[in-house]
Amino acid sequence: MTVESTAARGKPRRSTNRSTTTTRRKPRQPRDGMVQLLTPEGERVEHPDYALDIDADTLRGLYRDMALTRRFDAEATALQRQGELGLWPSLLGQEAAQIGSGRALRPQDYVFPTYREHGVAWCRGVDPTKLLGMFRGVNHGGWDPNTNNFHLYTIVIGSQVLHATGYAMGVAKDGADAAVLAYFGDGASSQGDVAEAFTFAAVYNAPVVFFCQNNQWAISEPTERQTRVPLYQRAAGYGFPGVRVDGNDVLAVLAVTRAAAEQARSGQGPTLVEAFTYRMGAHTTSDDPTRYRSDDELVSWEAKDPLLRLRRHLERLDAADEAYFAALDEESDTLARRVREAIRTMPDPDPMSAFEHVYADGHSLVDEERAQYAAYVASFADREEN
Repeated sequence: MTVESTAARGKPRRSTNRSTTTTRRKPRQPRDGMVQLLTPEGERVEHPDYALDIDADTLRGLYRDMALTRRFDAEATALQRQGELGLWPSLLGQEAAQIGSGRALRPQDYVFPTYREHGVAWCRGVDPTKLLGMFRGVNHGGWDPNTNNFHLYTIVIGSQVLHATGYAMGVAKDGADAAVLAYFGDGASSQGDVAEAFTFAAVYNAPVVFFCQNNQWAISEPTERQTRVPLYQRAAGYGFPGVRVDGNDVLAVLAVTRAAAEQARSGQGPTLVEAFTYRMGAHTTSDDPTRYRSDDELVSWEAKDPLLRLRRHLERLDAADEAYFAALDEESDTLARRVREAIRTMPDPDPMSAFEHVYADGHSLVDEERAQYAAYVASFADREEN
């Protein structure tokens, strides 16, 4: 008996006629347990735990968010290359992780970002031009965190996760109906601050969502140098749930983050969300990723591009036509021009302002340093006069 006849035993034989119409197999969830609602080909997938009912207007809005964020990011990168910014950390490839999670939040929720959450800032209503001041060296942030419930960017790796946990503990004591979202990367997951934050959040049942954007590379170190298990599984050791979501699938990220935030608000404590994504650009503009990763790896992830994925879905639904995409391209160009004009007209700070707001009541050492620096600055004026 042949293998073919053994496999077919007890089943009706299929016709070998190629012209026979067959039922198309529906896409399934990935076998690795990663939550996915949209395949790279743009097909919807259902998940038993993360149902998402979404209309065409919202889909178009999510695509617009990602497209404009990507264009802003590209413009900022170009501005750095032209000497207008000292440094820029690109989010290229991580748009779905940021827009999906950002749009899952309510206005009263509070966000603690790293230094790459440009898409989340967009969702929170922070003017994109405000993100550039720190990287131009003219301010320490440029926006009021309490206006949009979006904290200032944090350069120190992992420290904002502790800040978020402490803030969430305060939210719980106040009895507020709010969740706190802490962003960090796969490399930051190895920091002691993150481990301490997990411990405190678990013990005090803090209403915080730990959102890890696993973009595969902690600067030049791959994820396998950070952990021997998937990052989301670390949550179990601290006593709270963890979930891995396809970070290039904006719908899955939206659904998973929305559920985690609601658990936090309802008193069910913290959740670790690992958004499995990829940093298609450099870590920052001072980095050269070609020194540590292959072109083949980049090509394989480009096929999973979050914008391309959602565009394919929109086209499958006939929910967006060429006129929509053309109008969005024009809007992107307008945003890029506004960003370029803003950076070129951004005023330099008064050099002496560096000594302000250091101590509430003043300090003799700061006064001495201020006087020394004032004399140094004045010496240039003296040289010009002579």
